[in-house]
Amino acid sequence: MSDIAALVADNLDIWTGAIQQKSRGGRSGRKRISLYGIERLRALILDLAVGGRLVQQDPKDEPAKEALERLSRACAAKVKAGLARKPKSIASMPDDLAAMPPGWAWTQLGAIAEISPSNSVGDDAEASFVPMAMISTSISGEHEAEIRRWAEIKKGFTHFADGDLGLAKITPCFENGKAAIFQNLCNGIGAGTTELHVARPWSDDLNRRYILLTMKTGSFLANGEKQMTGTAGQKRVTRAYFEATPLPFPPLAEQRRIVSKVDELMALCDALERESADALVAHQALVEALLATLVNSSDAAGLAANWARLEGHFDTLFTTELSIGALKQTIIDLAVRGKLLEQDAADEPGKVLISELNRAAANMEKEGVIAKRKPINFPSNWEPAFALPTGWAWEYFGNYTAELATGPFGTMIHQSDYVSDGIPLINPSHMVRDKIIEDLSVSLPEEKAAKLESYKLRAGDIVFARRGEVGRLAVVTEREAGWLCGTGSFRARFASHDLQEYLALFFRSRYAREFLGGESVGSTMSNLNHSILNRLPIPIPPLAEQQRIVARVDALMALCDALKARLADAAETRRQLADAIVARAAA
Repeated sequence: MSDIAALVADNLDIWTGAIQQKSRGGRSGRKRISLYGIERLRALILDLAVGGRLVQQDPKDEPAKEALERLSRACAAKVKAGLARKPKSIASMPDDLAAMPPGWAWTQLGAIAEISPSNSVGDDAEASFVPMAMISTSISGEHEAEIRRWAEIKKGFTHFADGDLGLAKITPCFENGKAAIFQNLCNGIGAGTTELHVARPWSDDLNRRYILLTMKTGSFLANGEKQMTGTAGQKRVTRAYFEATPLPFPPLAEQRRIVSKVDELMALCDALERESADALVAHQALVEALLATLVNSSDAAGLAANWARLEGHFDTLFTTELSIGALKQTIIDLAVRGKLLEQDAADEPGKVLISELNRAAANMEKEGVIAKRKPINFPSNWEPAFALPTGWAWEYFGNYTAELATGPFGTMIHQSDYVSDGIPLINPSHMVRDKIIEDLSVSLPEEKAAKLESYKLRAGDIVFARRGEVGRLAVVTEREAGWLCGTGSFRARFASHDLQEYLALFFRSRYAREFLGGESVGSTMSNLNHSILNRLPIPIPPLAEQQRIVARVDALMALCDALKARLADAAETRRQLADAIVARAAA
């Protein structure tokens, strides 16, 4: 038998150090940290528990077969008294089941409980209603409930009563381990989501918490997932799997000891999890506080001093993907504030660049290439968000662009117009990491696209998301020239093809995202309009410095990615160690 306490204590660095990044989903692509090592430890505890390897067997315990016989007699008595339906026959257990510890026996849920029971009470009685959202994944089987009249919930819902066990049967609730021991129900009865299998034990000759543990083991969930039926997103575990899967059944006294030991060890896992999570949060807060000193440095001397302080602890600070992400963000923030590179007095100032762009845009207006613009002037009381280096200048985005236009109105394009191999429409979902991805499922036939000539993109344009993630954009390349700006997008056109890379970098800065996020309109998601984008003040470096900034940021991002890759390799090693320890302990 494995000494689980020693296993935990001797490998603390593995359990707490083996972490994994998980995507949150959605367009932002943000990630959360999963404490992989502790998750594997929890799974190991359950596997050891139902395998008879978590607590010592006691030869004085009443053998499991005695409790199973009492359960069988209770079933017969209830059926004879008309208190339950006669159980349906269930599939026999395989002949090659693993040997059990002394006093244990194999059984099936359909042999020790009534499957899919029903309640019979007056319509005016109050009862508990439990939707899926109120069923937890906790090993304790906790749930919440609402109070309803029985008449409202007796039809079209799954019935249960105090002491019944419920298991979620639909994906992904089943895989996540959603299950409950129903208790404290109003008048002792309830009904709820139809996506439950319910078992009502024939008597109290079993420990419900122990039976719940067997349904949360990795093998039970994995095998159930393999046997699900239905289509993607609507797959369900069958009743046959629920009622006929062989379950290891210890003596009743040992069931109680197992549950007590599992609770003790899970509390230890909870403590490790809290400490690890708190340490990660504190570490990230420290990293961001130190990086903020770089961005907020008042002069070159202060920046050098703050960098020296941070550089001395580089190896201990940047040890997670989150901390490297914060470093990347700081590099961008320093870049757009003119703090990443030394300025070159020989560079043509940003004001000169702005004047040249205005003249070029005026010529484009005369030639009818773009619509006539309305210059936007800074108000007399305007104050910049931060000071700029010599040679830089502030300018509104609306003055810096030659033209800003939205995609076609929704009424101009219908989904029925889409073809699978036409001219692609560029919507926010097609803007990934400042580049455009091809999606021919959202495209229009050439004859339809010809009617939308004014919405065609040119190389050097920038497309922006009008809705959703603030600051989402992509630079149009020669490949995408001739594609169409989608309904959910803006298209910005410039008098020069040399500006886009710096602008794409700028829109990734914290300053730009906070401005657009604060100025956006919309209650459930961010929405941008012409006015918001046009009135975004942009720090404009000399053109030569813009190009040096982009090259320097690219180089530093490559270094960050290399550091991130090394961290990923180390994290993978820790996860493999956690898996190896679990496999050795379970063998």
